[in-house]
Amino acid sequence: MSVVVRRTNTFAVRPLSEQDEQLLRELLDASASLWNELNYERRQNYFDGDSVWDTADYRKQYVGVLGSATAQQVIRKNSEAWRSFFAACEDGEDTAPPGYWGNEEASRELRTYIRNDSYTIETGERSRLEIPVGQDLKDEYGLGYYDRLRLEVCGAPKWDGEQGRLELYFDEIDDTFRAIQPVTVPDSRQDSPLADESAALDVGANNLVACTTTTGQQYLYEGRDLFARFRETTEEIARLQSKLQEGRNSSQRIRSLYRKRTRRRDHAQDALVRNLIERLYDEGVDTVYVGDLTDVLVDYWSAEVNEKTHQFWAYRSFIDRLATTAEEYGITVEVRSEAYTTAECPVCGEREKTERDGDVFRCSCGYEGHADLGASRTFLERQAGVNLDVGSMARPVRLKWDDHIWSELSRSPERASPNEERTNRSTRTGKLASVGAA
Repeated sequence: MSVVVRRTNTFAVRPLSEQDEQLLRELLDASASLWNELNYERRQNYFDGDSVWDTADYRKQYVGVLGSATAQQVIRKNSEAWRSFFAACEDGEDTAPPGYWGNEEASRELRTYIRNDSYTIETGERSRLEIPVGQDLKDEYGLGYYDRLRLEVCGAPKWDGEQGRLELYFDEIDDTFRAIQPVTVPDSRQDSPLADESAALDVGANNLVACTTTTGQQYLYEGRDLFARFRETTEEIARLQSKLQEGRNSSQRIRSLYRKRTRRRDHAQDALVRNLIERLYDEGVDTVYVGDLTDVLVDYWSAEVNEKTHQFWAYRSFIDRLATTAEEYGITVEVRSEAYTTAECPVCGEREKTERDGDVFRCSCGYEGHADLGASRTFLERQAGVNLDVGSMARPVRLKWDDHIWSELSRSPERASPNEERTNRSTRTGKLASVGAA
């Protein structure tokens, strides 16, 4: 029986003229305005104890600019966000209701959604994307009744199949318009030439992600500098809030800092996810296990870690990013319980007589190693049903963010610390020597 799966194509798109760019910006801004108006009413209803589904007909208000189909897609996307919120609440997660796409003063997030049968993508010598526009915008910019906005498409699609709802947005960090196109394709190894390897992720507070694969490779994405900058912005927001006049709870400067903080975080996370998934794809990984932190946060983590995970790390958003990007490469993401993996020795399985000092994990059996990498290894062994030989593990690849890309830290002998050099050696009993704090 033929099986179909969802994949995702991502394109950069360019308006063909300044007028087309202005039209596109107005279209995306109107979508954000629609989202915000609808979301405001739903939030008010929610906090008042009323039904969030009982709202005004915003489609009629925006049909002239967006067109009926696009207006309905934005409304539908907002409804999906609220359903996800209620599902998270039922699962016991401490999460907030859907937020806004920016605001008029501090600029809105430019984003919209186009119904699957309302747009056309053609690639090749004359690559282009055509999207619908409301009649009011057509009249304003001189388009005919049957005309659509034509945009240049950069790049070729990775997947060919039945197209789904298109997401179109402006990437403020890269100053680029982008389109995300989900497609449904046959589940074929020719389309996804993966092996049957697995990987497990430990989502941390100081090291954002520690990853171990069944091929024996390990990756460590460091996060201290990122979080330090995030906290600096948070402290500045708090300072400005303390100076507000009585009765005010925000200002244009505060809202701008919130958006700046979020953009920086999201940019780093997006880049991390893509960098990691591309590495895993090259290794033949077809399944990624990531820990469900819901119970771990409550039972085992400190208040500082909770702050980092909920505010900076935005765990739920990370999982969504990970799943969406992995889908592009035919990789499955499975969220599993990782209870006790951070306290369990990866060599002897001891949980009680273990300790963590910074990034160093120690066990009474004599094992010492990197805490987060060890946790990801234990998590992988538990979920994939494998036993990894410590002595066969490759030297971890350490990566650091420079505001643009994740770069590997030098492994040269002259720059490696003594602790890092000792980390490479394994004893005959499979124990690692001590590692220094990352």
